[in-house]
Amino acid sequence: MRLADMKPSTEAIRRYTEAGYWLDTTSNELLDRNAAAFPAREALVDVRQRLSWSQYHRRVQRLAAHWLSLGLTRDDVIAIQLPNWNEFAVAVNAAMMLGIPFCQFHSDFRRKEVEFILRFIGASLLVMPHRFRGFDHLALIRELKPALPRLEHLAVVADEAPPKDTFDLRRFLDSDAEPEASEAELKRHRPGGNDLARVLFTSGTTGDPKAVMHTHNTTACACRFQNKDYGISAESAILLFLPVGLNWGFFKTLQAIQAGCKLVYMDMFRAEEALKLIERERITHFATAPAGLTALLNAPNFAATDLSSLKAVITGGASCPIELIRQWRAKVPGHLLELYGMAEAGAQSCTVLSEDPEAVSGTVGRPHKDMGMRIVDEHDREVAAGTVGEILSIGPSVMIGYYNNPDANARSFTADGWFRTGDLGVLDERGYLRIAGRRKEMIIRGGANIYPREIEEVLFKHPKILDAAVVGIPDARLGERVCACIVPRPGEKVAAGEVVDFLRDKIATYKLPERVEFLAQLPRTPTGKVQKGPLRELVVGEGGSRGSRA
Repeated sequence: MRLADMKPSTEAIRRYTEAGYWLDTTSNELLDRNAAAFPAREALVDVRQRLSWSQYHRRVQRLAAHWLSLGLTRDDVIAIQLPNWNEFAVAVNAAMMLGIPFCQFHSDFRRKEVEFILRFIGASLLVMPHRFRGFDHLALIRELKPALPRLEHLAVVADEAPPKDTFDLRRFLDSDAEPEASEAELKRHRPGGNDLARVLFTSGTTGDPKAVMHTHNTTACACRFQNKDYGISAESAILLFLPVGLNWGFFKTLQAIQAGCKLVYMDMFRAEEALKLIERERITHFATAPAGLTALLNAPNFAATDLSSLKAVITGGASCPIELIRQWRAKVPGHLLELYGMAEAGAQSCTVLSEDPEAVSGTVGRPHKDMGMRIVDEHDREVAAGTVGEILSIGPSVMIGYYNNPDANARSFTADGWFRTGDLGVLDERGYLRIAGRRKEMIIRGGANIYPREIEEVLFKHPKILDAAVVGIPDARLGERVCACIVPRPGEKVAAGEVVDFLRDKIATYKLPERVEFLAQLPRTPTGKVQKGPLRELVVGEGGSRGSRA
């Protein structure tokens, strides 16, 4: 079945439409509004250009009209692999203007991921850089193209003119000629809110990635929730250095359209340059994984940078250590908010501007009032406050399912429609959520459940430790043992015994690491999550050659 045929259930449409979450309109009407209401106001800034709302809107119309001239319809899929350049925002909005499903993916993806994604979704057109970060994307696609019969069109973004058998997207957009179709013709192709907008892929850490399907409505309401929670308005200025190829980066692109505010793209994150952009562009909001906070705090120009424009910084993608939260709040103005969400469900909880930061440290806030959340045991029975269980979610921003993957859909939803996140959490007596970790990352040592997050939180308080992660390693007698992976602060040396002694009076004895590994860095996903699978493989493969028995 083609992607464009994927729809929410009739019951979901009825429920969320009656509740006011799902609308007939889409982001297309908001882009029209911004261009008409404040045409000269800055909308989009990247390393190369500054675009007003009228320029942004016109580029989207021109690209949508060009794609119509190619004969593209909702039977097609547009794949977009771009860095944080303005052409990304134009491309995704052009696809949404025509109602053609699109799939954005990370600019760092290479042969294995790119071939899998393009083949799985049957992409007809690929928007791509010629080169980025020293990698020749076009050369890779030329190698893959014979095995991708549905891939007919290549739109290439480059500073220099790309080969003649590709479409020079950058020069086309810069030319500012008249659109190849009238505004009335373009409006005839606009989708409804419950039409499929996009597909994105999970990280695939436990096998091939899964294709997550979202409509215009499931996407838009997730962005509206976040704008309201974070106080993003037309007067805001958002900095985006998270990759646009990932869900969070795309959300920020759409949030700026919803608010009518300026969005500043940064195509390669460098902490010193990010701080300069915050000061120069008077940034009010940005989102980052915890690793980004650490990098900014340790940048040489941090103390000299004017950060007074900041209103809210949102962290998520990985659990943020409490000690890091406190360091940031002590040194940076504005609010540091913690978000819990995922590609399949959008934002499910977050701390909010009105809360006492210290009172909510270590939590990801209360479950969002517009989303349903349950904490359940292995039999899907709700657990008592203070008890760890799996987080289930339901609500208007939850995906409509995984494309072409009935087994994953059957495993991932309960009989009454709740999505199984695979995350472990606990609701305290106040109703605040704490993340305990991934269900698959829980360590079972001699029949006792050990949650790595609990140990990691303590490790981050050690003055010589910069980064830390805890994994389980196989053991013939106990099933698993605890291994602490440590990145020391620059210039510091830490002994294994010192690490264990630091933990000894703070956690139960059976949770103490029986092995300590010292690493230069931890493997992470593009969103900043520690890749526990590769980390475990590294540790087991090392066989103790670098680590120490505790």
